[in-house]
Amino acid sequence: MADLLIDAQRMFGDAMVMEQTTTDQIQTIWVQKDRVVQVLRRLKEDPSYGLTMLYDLTAIDERMRHKRHDQPRSLFTIVYQLLSVEKNQYLRVKVPLLLEYDSLPTVVSVFANAAWYEREIFDMFGIKFEGHPHLRRILMPESFPGHPLRKEHPARATELGPFVLPEEKQELMQHLLQCRPEEWGMKKTKGKDELLFLNLGPQHPGTHGILRIILAMDGEEIEDAALDIGFHHRGAEKMGERQTWHGYIPYTDRIDYLGGVINNLAYLLAVEQLGGIEVPLRAQVIRVMLCEFFRLASHLVWYGTFAQDLGSLSPVFYMFNDREKILNIIEKITGGRMHPSWFRIGGVAHDLPPDWQTSIKEFLLYLPKRLDQYDSLVMKNAIFRARTIGVGAYTRDEALEWGVTGPGLRATGLAWDLRKKRPYSGYENFDFEIPTAENGDCYDRAVVRIEEMRQSLRIIEQCLENMPSGHVKSDNVLTTPPRKDQTLVHIETLINHFVNVAWGPAMPAGESFFAIEASKGSNGYYVISDGSTHSYRTRIRTPSFPHLQMVPKLARQRSIADLMAILGSVDFVLADLDR
Repeated sequence: MADLLIDAQRMFGDAMVMEQTTTDQIQTIWVQKDRVVQVLRRLKEDPSYGLTMLYDLTAIDERMRHKRHDQPRSLFTIVYQLLSVEKNQYLRVKVPLLLEYDSLPTVVSVFANAAWYEREIFDMFGIKFEGHPHLRRILMPESFPGHPLRKEHPARATELGPFVLPEEKQELMQHLLQCRPEEWGMKKTKGKDELLFLNLGPQHPGTHGILRIILAMDGEEIEDAALDIGFHHRGAEKMGERQTWHGYIPYTDRIDYLGGVINNLAYLLAVEQLGGIEVPLRAQVIRVMLCEFFRLASHLVWYGTFAQDLGSLSPVFYMFNDREKILNIIEKITGGRMHPSWFRIGGVAHDLPPDWQTSIKEFLLYLPKRLDQYDSLVMKNAIFRARTIGVGAYTRDEALEWGVTGPGLRATGLAWDLRKKRPYSGYENFDFEIPTAENGDCYDRAVVRIEEMRQSLRIIEQCLENMPSGHVKSDNVLTTPPRKDQTLVHIETLINHFVNVAWGPAMPAGESFFAIEASKGSNGYYVISDGSTHSYRTRIRTPSFPHLQMVPKLARQRSIADLMAILGSVDFVLADLDR
């Protein structure tokens, strides 16, 4: 894809506005809004490009941005990030918009998973997508005034007036909560028969949080489904605009609240790439070890609750007990458990404790035997197999179409893992396999995750045996704070320490994207700096968002019992979905 920009200029001609150089070195082209459908379709369908996945779709409010490095005039910018798994390449396509409340054509006909992303942009920025089949709010309630990611919208609750709920507003909100199938793009009848509409949730135990699924039932069979999300939305991306680069780290922990420091890593790699910060080798290995511990902890929660969703109550207690052992190790190293917020710009918060190896060695001997027991208890159980084999299956092409990553994609036979394909934090130095399966159903998604747990143990063992010596924080002046021993020797470092702690580092102006292999799939951060001490725009691409968008497709012509298996096999977290 080295000549992509030259080819694009030749093929698309006047559709292209320009190409852009970015800090992350991802090839970036600007195209006119009336030609975006044509361009994206060509990029997807032409084998010479192979950009078959719409990895992310978001927007930027450019109106207060000063350092745009000769980019085209634009009040708002729509950003399409495409991925070719065959060529292992990203491409970023940008569309400039010149009006305060502009519009552009929908690309749902090109990428099915664009539906939710376009709704999110409409919800957050007020930008409309012409021809969208169901353009309505997705994260905010229908009664919400304004669009939160526009720059004029306050970033703090203290900038808003006190909350009041007059009777007329309460009546309006109750009215908006009523289900009107046609507003969700669902038919009321099938042939001459009326369909029964059933609300699953928003507090059903099978949804693992507050999620509402509207089901159109034809007898015992699901005819259609629509997901009502946003109940866990906390404005995580908006918070990124008001926090310092360093101060935002704890917020990342709460995105996938089962992933812990894995969330830190995705964000920090993007920030470190933006600032040109090199992380010491010892800190890289420590990061890998902690991430794999959290991958194990997250998978154990999935394993136990998946079995529970299908009626097996004992495994969840056993597996949560094993997870406690992991959290005890994490607490010993970091001082925290679920949300240690322990990674830092340029390294980690502090070095490993003196006796850190002991409990890890014991755990590495303990868990493999337990996983073997769980194979007999769950995976070989006849009822579990009957409930999962052949249920919720999709092909590799369908997975790419809907933006599925992680174990869900690998269950279709595609060995796509960012730790191998685009290594980061030294993963290229570790010996481990990429587990895959073939059928892409609920059972195979379980097979992949369970083998991933064994591979995580292999990686942790290598960290234990080959932990390098050295510092755990970069010497780069942008790290927060610099290493303490130098602050007592060099006055410049002491001043830098004071400034960074008081205000945080000012990152160079530019754009940086970085994606990692999180426990549930590909998690990416796209950060934009205007040369300030905080982010101008922070975009969080989570795996749960595209994964749950695919659930209605998997649920059709299945039973509600099958839907429980599908939801459990997807392994989503509502905060990861809603941000």
